[in-house]
Amino acid sequence: MKYMMAFVAFAALVLVSSAASASSYVSVVEPYNLTVHNNGTVYLGKVGPGQTFYVTIASATQNSTGAAFEYGWNELYVSGAPSGWISANSALNTKYLSAQITPSSSAPNGTYSFNLTAINTGNYSKLGSVTFKVYVNVTPDIFSVNVSPTTLSVGPGEAATIYVTINNTGVSDSPFDISMTGLSSWNLTESVIALHHTQKQFTYTAYESVPGTYHTVLHVSSAQSPMISREANITIATRSGIANDYVALGGGPVAFPIMYEPIYAVQYLISLLFRH
Repeated sequence: MKYMMAFVAFAALVLVSSAASASSYVSVVEPYNLTVHNNGTVYLGKVGPGQTFYVTIASATQNSTGAAFEYGWNELYVSGAPSGWISANSALNTKYLSAQITPSSSAPNGTYSFNLTAINTGNYSKLGSVTFKVYVNVTPDIFSVNVSPTTLSVGPGEAATIYVTINNTGVSDSPFDISMTGLSSWNLTESVIALHHTQKQFTYTAYESVPGTYHTVLHVSSAQSPMISREANITIATRSGIANDYVALGGGPVAFPIMYEPIYAVQYLISLLFRH
């Protein structure tokens, strides 16, 4: 009789936990908003090989009776990640719980899956747990680039300003590196962030002090994976001339006696007239 009562009590606990899990839910807030229940599935979209991304849920939820809990979920746990992938569970007891996942940098193109489990520590809120399967498509084709202008004429030492628009169609917020090859002495790399599912314009500035025509290549690549990259051909002509020389005067301090500075200011204004 004693063992029968213990079994009944255990069975009741299992039924309560199962019922709680069936009615409990998780509110995913990143990389986009959706609600998922136990044994549900989520397709995130695209991520590049080696690019870190996050799945974030709100800790707030409700139990099977409709009672609200601001910190109902206490941890988001990762399991079943493919071999070679790196994952990290969320921090504990925060308003938003973020699990971190990084596909292998050598992962072949394809669709992969792993599991996420929202845990209510000790089941004190009678939420049970919610486990759902996450699918993600690994591919280097996660962004596009638009560059303008592609032909520039500047004076020696004058800034060549290029506008780079990155459209990030993936789920990762990892940085992009912008660099240029083809100039005699310019090799600056700038890191920028275009958030997932957004388009953003950046300014890249290059300089060349030696007159000539330079057929350069602008490179945009993921900071986490050289496999994820785009290129654009840009022609930069540096020519000496009155207009370009006057423009160069406006690019920085003049290393001449201060008595000549008003003249340089007038010359710079003249250069603006040449451009309009």
